[in-house]
Amino acid sequence: MRILNAAQMREADRFTIEDIGIPSLVLMENAGRQVVAAIEAAYEARLNGRVAVLCGRGNNGGDGFVVARTLMQRGIDAAVFVVGALSDVRGDAKTNLEILGRLGVTVVEIGDAQSWELHFSEISQCTLIVDAIFGTGLKAALAGMMETVVADVNASGIPIVSIDLPSGLSADTPRVIGDCIDASMTVTLAAPKLPLVLPPGEAHAGDVVIADIGIPHEVIDGVEGRHIELLAPEQLREIVEPRAADSHKGDFGRVTIVAGSRGKTGAAYLAALGALRSGAGLVTVATPSTSLPILASMGPEFMTEPLEESPDGSVAPSAIERVLELRHDVIACGPGLGRGAAVGEFVRALLDRATVPLVLDADAITVLADDPGRLVGREERDVIITPHPGEMARLIGSPIEEVQANRIDVATDFATTRRVYVVLKGHRTIIATPDGHVYINPTGNAGMATGGTGDVLTGMIAAWLAQLLDAEAACRLAVFLHGVAGDLAEADEGQVGMIATDVIARLCDALNRLTNPEKTN
Repeated sequence: MRILNAAQMREADRFTIEDIGIPSLVLMENAGRQVVAAIEAAYEARLNGRVAVLCGRGNNGGDGFVVARTLMQRGIDAAVFVVGALSDVRGDAKTNLEILGRLGVTVVEIGDAQSWELHFSEISQCTLIVDAIFGTGLKAALAGMMETVVADVNASGIPIVSIDLPSGLSADTPRVIGDCIDASMTVTLAAPKLPLVLPPGEAHAGDVVIADIGIPHEVIDGVEGRHIELLAPEQLREIVEPRAADSHKGDFGRVTIVAGSRGKTGAAYLAALGALRSGAGLVTVATPSTSLPILASMGPEFMTEPLEESPDGSVAPSAIERVLELRHDVIACGPGLGRGAAVGEFVRALLDRATVPLVLDADAITVLADDPGRLVGREERDVIITPHPGEMARLIGSPIEEVQANRIDVATDFATTRRVYVVLKGHRTIIATPDGHVYINPTGNAGMATGGTGDVLTGMIAAWLAQLLDAEAACRLAVFLHGVAGDLAEADEGQVGMIATDVIARLCDALNRLTNPEKTN
């Protein structure tokens, strides 16, 4: 599901109107009616009272005029206000304003602070407020009377439904550029926008509904410019193919997981279970020899391989020879591996010599912080890295705060310059590809911020990569399912007590919900 910025949204509108021939008034009518449908579904009880529709002077206000008219046609009491001069209303918005006039509807002009103060007492008695003041075109912070409007509306305690974006947010950035409406629900038109899906903007959006207003999907997908998508089950469902009745374990990939060290065998175990529960046919955990007995006792489903180790109980550089001798389709490396110099030497040798795709996580990323130039993909061999923000910050030599404030740019820059796939974990995990595509994951919750959940994801990505032989598809599918499993675990366990094995326990349910939604909903 493509995420569009302001310029891309304008181009999608223009192409639909001029090249396809769907009139702009039809799109506006569709938008208004879709907003009303969303309001009826979410706020039916509040429609017994009065709805205040606050409109701007542009197309967002025009959508609001359609909302007001549609509500009235359905017998719902609505009061319509224009924040600004009525004479400044233009284009299709003016057409819909004039329609209200011909229907005998009074539209109240709020042209200054005194007028706002006068009429806000009426607005504050309503049971629902529709915010149709600004849409996707806003680029500067609100000022003057608009600051008062936003503050008063937010303080009213009345549920607010914003059209396209909460007024005050910019479609071009998830950052909050100034005062903005705190919506209870945002009905965004045709495609999601960045501040609706990424923090801190998303905190002001409430529940987000994506309304189909008649712009064809092909138009949205074809708009030029940066390609950012929100992961959606409809597209991911197509990736998973049913298994043939005569399948055998060799058909579903061989994964080697190089992980664990003295005191950190649990990380290797969690990665192995993540891979097994994601369908890998054969999973081998290669681990330092003294860690192997502990790891082998944890589960019978995965195989183990002892590796030469350093005095501190971590993998020795010489172990690379045995790892490369193993039969595998994918190597995952890093969980619980340790951060000593010997581990760094091993990981660099793995990058230099491995001919199969690599999934690097945790310690395998950290030991490269002083040598990030080694971390490159090749045309014949994909590399996927799965850092959390701290690991990403160490890798690029920047503060964590800078990574968190620029998650898309940081992930994209590293992916494109190093020709690797970056899975930047955290709230709204970012997937960036070597060709510049970006995916944002909507699933998951704060309960997953606990040790081990990242190790599970490492195993999952490796397993899907071994089955699909497509790094981008494997990242998208694994990240989405990982979050769904976390959401299912949250429903049963709550966020505070959730642990990584709770996520593993729901992986099968997560996949079933994706592939057989009619049987699980």
